[in-house]
Amino acid sequence: MMKNSTFLTLFMCACMNVVAQKPLTLEHLLGGGNQYHQMVPENKYLTWWGNTAIETRAEEVADLDAGKVLFTVEDLNQWAGKKIAYSGHNTKFPYEAQPLVLVSSAKERMLIDFRQHTVAWTQQIPEGAANQDWNAGSRHLAFTIKGNLYVQTADDKTLQVTTDGSTDGSEDIVYATSVHRNEFGIEKGTFWSPDGQKLAFYRMDQSMVPSYPQVDITTRIATTYTDHYPMAGERSHEVKVGVFDVASRTTVWMDLVGEKEDYHTNISWAPDGKTLYVFELNRLQNHMRLMAYDVSTGRPLRELLTEQSDKYVEPMNGLTFLPWDSTKAIMQSQRDGYNHLYLLDVNTGQLRQLTSGQWVVQQMVGFNARQKSVVYRSNERDPRYSCLYAVSVKTGKTTPLGDQEGVHYATISTDGSRVIDTWSSPSVPRSINLVETAKGRPVNVLTAADPWKEQGFSIPEITSGAIKADDGVTDLFFRMVLPVGFDPSKKYPAVVYVYGGPHAHNVQASWHWGMRGWEAYMAQLGYVLFILDNRGSEWRGLAFEQATWHQLGVVEMKDQLRGVEYLKSQPWVDSERLGVHGWSFGGFMTSSLMCTYPDVFKVGVAGGPVIDWKYYEVMYGERYMGTPQNNPEGYASTSLLDKAGNLKGRLQVILGYNDPTCVPQHSLSFIRACEDAGTQPDLFLYPGQGHNMYGRDQIHLHERITRYFEDYLK
Repeated sequence: MMKNSTFLTLFMCACMNVVAQKPLTLEHLLGGGNQYHQMVPENKYLTWWGNTAIETRAEEVADLDAGKVLFTVEDLNQWAGKKIAYSGHNTKFPYEAQPLVLVSSAKERMLIDFRQHTVAWTQQIPEGAANQDWNAGSRHLAFTIKGNLYVQTADDKTLQVTTDGSTDGSEDIVYATSVHRNEFGIEKGTFWSPDGQKLAFYRMDQSMVPSYPQVDITTRIATTYTDHYPMAGERSHEVKVGVFDVASRTTVWMDLVGEKEDYHTNISWAPDGKTLYVFELNRLQNHMRLMAYDVSTGRPLRELLTEQSDKYVEPMNGLTFLPWDSTKAIMQSQRDGYNHLYLLDVNTGQLRQLTSGQWVVQQMVGFNARQKSVVYRSNERDPRYSCLYAVSVKTGKTTPLGDQEGVHYATISTDGSRVIDTWSSPSVPRSINLVETAKGRPVNVLTAADPWKEQGFSIPEITSGAIKADDGVTDLFFRMVLPVGFDPSKKYPAVVYVYGGPHAHNVQASWHWGMRGWEAYMAQLGYVLFILDNRGSEWRGLAFEQATWHQLGVVEMKDQLRGVEYLKSQPWVDSERLGVHGWSFGGFMTSSLMCTYPDVFKVGVAGGPVIDWKYYEVMYGERYMGTPQNNPEGYASTSLLDKAGNLKGRLQVILGYNDPTCVPQHSLSFIRACEDAGTQPDLFLYPGQGHNMYGRDQIHLHERITRYFEDYLK
């Protein structure tokens, strides 16, 4: 594990840094900026055609292994007889043995044969088709229109699968979309069988869920619309799982076990398409079972295994079957305290652990079928790292793959013999390798230059280290960003940027240690930025994550205050000029710190904050806080409504006026409580925006945040 950087080295590096004359602006540093593209490191867009590495360029597509161009965009237009919708970012080669490239537009899906120079197949996409899910094997397309599910067959027949979906905009009954508010790893609502002839899908009934009123100010007279929003302890929606058979045009509903408000997650198919596997979780989220269902009858076949906890169980991944053995699948579980890979026999329910240690598997990438190994990403080297490994299913032997530094992301070839490995490190903006998964040997495709340095921009000094948590034992990792032109003899204002909640982290060994663009901007204006991942954040194991259970914000704030102590111990930090800023859970943390420890921070900016967990939604809220009924003390102690009178410093609350995630009731209730208590926060709204700001509003937002610190912290 990497040790804390010494500040002697930090000082030397900072003092040697030559301040460039070219200043950074928010237009350079944020995605909505008109000069942001200048700051992005060079990239190549690579994909797989079976086991062949393909580079999709702006005007042509090349076989990277052979070093030759396969075709140009002009070729595609000529073969299609019209201008096609080519995008190098999402060009696909769905068939290993066939020279077919998939080209899609809003109206048409097309397979072009780039050897025969012909259009091999087309499919018309109905107007208004949403939630599209295309299966390469059958070439059938699943989609929704106004709440109902349809299938467009390979020969362009449109089949209406459901008829009772809400078409009036109420969304009382919704089909084939993500359910349970995108928790438990759920990202979509349709799941094709391996041969693409059967479609599993969700049906969500929200008619019993209270609706949160939102205001649309774009109409001449403001109108309202509603979001179905199940608040903690209140009624939740009910979910069913159906299977549609394209050939017979019939639907079979799974006879799901458990209660109506249980969670049904991580749906996966058996390789033969006869069995559906569903991870099912009770509403208390402390008991999970893996169920197998007969898709021809809907009857439950067997309960393969269960997991339970005195806090919560959180299934995030479905089964992935071995390509060489249809009776066994890889399952991910935290049952030993860390997320690891297990080999599951689906006939007996027996588990064998493949990876182990006080680190977590962050992603299963795929299989090397010849070597009979599993390729995965993990942080076993360092909690801030994310590197690639292969583990033998037979022996459990682990092989590191490619470069073992930084943060890596990979896609795997059809047989798993190679991966496209895209990674960065604190000093490497981007590198792309082709890596052999049997031997771990990398071949470099690209190592990008640093665009900041090349263009002469001012670059702050960035470092990472560790301090102890409030328990005095646990290591917490931080990122420190020093002012441009840092002078250790001066005193600088400092801003703590915080998130701190589950399923997120801020500090990682990617380029610039994961620094956000706004941090660089603030460093240029003369601020120290300090970012700490407290207990409760992700990828450190269950004990680390569950330390905050039933008391969100309490342990997290204590850890952040340890970070503040460390920050204030630096002689160049002005302890009288400390600020704090965060968004979403970070907004909750910012508001909580300002109201719970009112003498620590002079200025805070809280974006989209949770103010009282009883206003938050069922799935996330009840996992970490229980319900207001079974944890009244926890809800009362973490609510900021009774702490509004403690506010001393300057606090600005910012929210999207139509936020469907942290609904405006949070911020408005807090403002009301402050008014009643006689304290003076500031409120700023973005009408029409949701939980996050997009486009040019990103620039406006960060100008607003910066101005607040400039006005009241400097």
